[in-house]
Amino acid sequence: MGFRVLHAQDAFWRPSNQMGVDNTNLADQVGAETLGARLWRLKPGQASTRHRHVAQHELYVVLEGTGRVRVDEELLTLSPLSTLLVEPDSLRQVFNDTDADALWLIVGAPVEAANTLAMTPELITRLYPDGPKALPPELQ
Repeated sequence: MGFRVLHAQDAFWRPSNQMGVDNTNLADQVGAETLGARLWRLKPGQASTRHRHVAQHELYVVLEGTGRVRVDEELLTLSPLSTLLVEPDSLRQVFNDTDADALWLIVGAPVEAANTLAMTPELITRLYPDGPKALPPELQ
């Protein structure tokens, strides 16, 4: 078959391992092999892990709410349907310091493993220089 559909009501959502942010791995659920894609719903006061990638570019799209993100030292505020492309070596962290949920679609390619249990300590330090649970200054 040349396509696969995941209906919204069938998507499996779970809290992320590090920061407890609700997300659904769209790419896995439709069997995508060459890109990663997730929806992330950040409640007020939540943040993703501040991280970088070795080779993966990531495309960030704010679907609902106000998108707040820091890329390296640049703080950005994005309105719904705004799009941001982040290159692999740049540090990035989405967070929600507003009073309403923010829904992000984040797509990355090529796919990179994100299992910290399978990474060397050196790679963890490179990808997560502040550790995997650091909050941005706005939420501290």
